[in-house]
Amino acid sequence: MSIDMRIALGVLIATAATDAAYVMFTSAVVAKRPMQAANWSGIWYMLSSFAVISYTNNWMYVFFAVIGSWIGAYLTLKYLRHEPTNPPGPLKPTA
Repeated sequence: MSIDMRIALGVLIATAATDAAYVMFTSAVVAKRPMQAANWSGIWYMLSSFAVISYTNNWMYVFFAVIGSWIGAYLTLKYLRHEPTNPPGPLKPTA
């Protein structure tokens, strides 16, 4: 099996962007922002389709997907520095 480096790079970039979108989606869900969550969800699935279509024909592209996924999640969390706008209040003791 041969690897086309252009496709491998595309898979790596697509999965990095996919994981970045997933992190942003999760952040929007936690912040209870339905419009942002829906938008990030659509972007997430659109990006993931390229990687899935690419590596279903050659299992070796999965390695590039794994590396891209790691990069996307790591960089997004490293540089996503905002605090939630509506943090939950402290829990009240029950009597």
